Amino acid sequence: MKVIAINGSPKTNGNTHTALALVGEQLQKEGIEFEIIQVGNKLIRGCMACGACAKNLNEKCIYDDEVNACLQKLKTADGILLGAPVHYAGIAGTMKSFLDRLFYVAGVNGGLFRHKVGASVVAVRRSGGVPTFDALNHYITYAEMIMPGSNYWNVIHGREPGEVLQDHEGNQVMRVLGKNMAWLLKLVAAGKAQAPAREDKVVTNFVR
Repeated sequence: MKVIAINGSPKTNGNTHTALALVGEQLQKEGIEFEIIQVGNKLIRGCMACGACAKNLNEKCIYDDEVNACLQKLKTADGILLGAPVHYAGIAGTMKSFLDRLFYVAGVNGGLFRHKVGASVVAVRRSGGVPTFDALNHYITYAEMIMPGSNYWNVIHGREPGEVLQDHEGNQVMRVLGKNMAWLLKLVAAGKAQAPAREDKVVTNFVR
């Protein structure tokens, strides 16, 4: 089994990376392969709402960048872990653009992330961690992914790189998340044959 983590921070080895690595350490102890992909320092444009991915159904966005490359890697993973810093009490802009396009393409191409195990973590200096955590989870729940919990919200605190290691409660949250994610991955793998069939999406417009 494999989990791929997405680092949405512009800092390659900052606190978001450390938070993801803390979760990954627990996964690796359970024999689960773990990889972190850096996207937060890339040039990634937002979704243009052109609908080409839904029309072409080729599992690609028409703008060929990190989104398409990552989609194919994530398609083969058993679990996905999203990590982001906090910018103005929300997801950092590049990460938001990446997720908007990634999850839209995956969704209109048959639900490529459906029933994968998904979780998110947030690194923050002071405030805005929970709203950002909630926003990341919107992608996971919309994609019909299965989400493990921890013993608190998955937010860890620190400013300078490495400071999150001093947040002892935050470190425990990441450890518990990693253990629960590993356990859930194994449960999902064991129960794949009993998974419910996917329903076609119903879209309701309330404007008449």
